[in-house]
Amino acid sequence: MRKPLDSAKLTIAIENVHRAGMPGVFAEVREGDEVWSGAAGVADLATGRPVTADMRHRVGSITKTFTAAAVLQLVEDGRIGLDAPIGRYLPKLVPGTRGDAITVRMLINHTSGFAEYLPYVYPSLKAFPALAETTPQSLEDHRHTRFDTIELIENGVAAPAFSAPGETPGLYSNTNYLLLGRLLEHVTGTTAEKCITQNVIERAGLRDTEFPDGPRFDGPQSQIYEAWFGMYEPPRDFSVFDMSYVGPSASLISTVSDLNRFFGQLFAGEIVSPSSLAEMRRTVRVVSQESKIIDYGLGLYPMETPAGTFWGHGGTVWGGGALAMTSADGKRRMAVAVNMQRWNRFDSTGTPQPHPINDALAALYDAAMCG
Repeated sequence: MRKPLDSAKLTIAIENVHRAGMPGVFAEVREGDEVWSGAAGVADLATGRPVTADMRHRVGSITKTFTAAAVLQLVEDGRIGLDAPIGRYLPKLVPGTRGDAITVRMLINHTSGFAEYLPYVYPSLKAFPALAETTPQSLEDHRHTRFDTIELIENGVAAPAFSAPGETPGLYSNTNYLLLGRLLEHVTGTTAEKCITQNVIERAGLRDTEFPDGPRFDGPQSQIYEAWFGMYEPPRDFSVFDMSYVGPSASLISTVSDLNRFFGQLFAGEIVSPSSLAEMRRTVRVVSQESKIIDYGLGLYPMETPAGTFWGHGGTVWGGGALAMTSADGKRRMAVAVNMQRWNRFDSTGTPQPHPINDALAALYDAAMCG
């Protein structure tokens, strides 16, 4: 059973995340019209500038929910077939029998079988998604690289397939969502970023959410720090980084308040229709980037809590992360952002070791979603 918001408990929980080793963390939790927001720690390790709950932040793969919503709007308009083959729309990018067998739905729920292109963009990620054996040098080398989306897609499509089209478990792969971005461009005649901005971001009235057009963005923000499993000691500042390597898959800038507003409207049927939302909540088994099996829908995944099932998405970039979840009725919403990533170190077998930050974040999520 979900309990009312407990501001004192939430304040203690968010402070404990900082005490556990996270430089800065900020969050917003909503229950109907009741709102709690809080922050703990620093936005800049060099100056001690504090984090605040209104900061703009790179939210990573939460972008996928926005992209999926834009595609489903066009499905509702009859301009895209959810179960139509992607080869009907993008025959040059996905030619032949694969183009005939892989549907739009398979791209959205990661059952296309397409590999992840990141190992080809960042050669040191040779063990992706098992990152333990990698070094972070490629991240440094490509801070300001402007990647070509078509080349990224071609790398993912040309790589050995993870599985046959539609087979489960599928593989969580950014290749799928770059293809969805090209699908949006093909159907609308404008860029995927502009389509998503006009039809999803502006429709939801989000004032602080946008796609970046370079390695920096405007507004109040925290520095973000990459630990890379202890290989960066101390963690290195990755605040300035060109996000063209993920585009409509994971490059959005937003705030915790905007994320809560978006997911609230999504589950109220104001972004896509109730029938499309039902499709978004139809899950299949997928191998995540952490090599775990998860349930994944159309740009959404569930999180089971003592207070019931919550739905949403998480996201990471080099140095930053966020998680946004909402109850099935859309009334209880949580959005949390952190300014450090990959804090866990690995043992000799490549297994991530427990860290107090994980437990502290779990306690914050519990306090936010369940009371």
